Amino acid sequence: VTTSPLLLLPKLSTSFRSRSSSPPPPPAMGTTVVDDAVDSTMDAVQRRLMFEDECILVDEQDQVVGHESKYNCHLWEKIESGNMLHRAFSVFLFNSNYELLLQQRSATKVTFPLVWTNTCCSHPLYRDSELIAENFLGIRNAAQRKLLDELGIPADDVPVDQFIPLGRMLYKAPSDGKWGEHELDYLLFIVRDVNLHPNPDEVADAKYFNKDQLKELLRKADSGEDGIKLSPWFRLVVDNFLTKWWEHAEKGTLQEAADMKTIHKLT
Repeated sequence: VTTSPLLLLPKLSTSFRSRSSSPPPPPAMGTTVVDDAVDSTMDAVQRRLMFEDECILVDEQDQVVGHESKYNCHLWEKIESGNMLHRAFSVFLFNSNYELLLQQRSATKVTFPLVWTNTCCSHPLYRDSELIAENFLGIRNAAQRKLLDELGIPADDVPVDQFIPLGRMLYKAPSDGKWGEHELDYLLFIVRDVNLHPNPDEVADAKYFNKDQLKELLRKADSGEDGIKLSPWFRLVVDNFLTKWWEHAEKGTLQEAADMKTIHKLT
């Protein structure tokens, strides 16, 4: 039996600039209009997703308590005044050289535009396929969906059974005064060689980083050099988990690092 060769990857730290695209279609019309005067300048694609996507509301023990629009879940006023804690996931994808794929969020993102972050960060939606608790299949399905949406990675390149859930963390972070995050975040690792076709509505840039290159990125972010900024959730993972988990990825022992019973409350 012969095995398929690994897909060829670009050389180290090759940048994958987002492909050009035609102007996005107008946002879908909904039954609820919220703060039109304030949000009229919001990118059409991001606005549509804000109102169409229904996030999964949970309590601090990760029990589902309802659902709410992505818009409401990310309004800082609502985060501070009500329970907008919702499920999220963060994917860390490594190639066969154990380089970590990072993305720079697009300029049109509502929260944390143009910051550098892990491979893919998003939310499972309130739908049957992404609410499956067994083996964290709902989260894995959502991760596969968003890797295609954001980075153009085909589902065949990232089979759901190859995502390894390593932990969960709970955090809260403001973005710009109006928007923010309050998430119970599932941290998923995967080692695969993939094809990339970044979506410019979601991603400004994508690069593979080795450990030394990531250290340099962190240094620039800490010093404010070149305007480099990191997402707060990525920084929390870097500061609390990434070094140990990266070593496990290199050794092929990621399963040994998994702790899905603990919910880490981080600030």
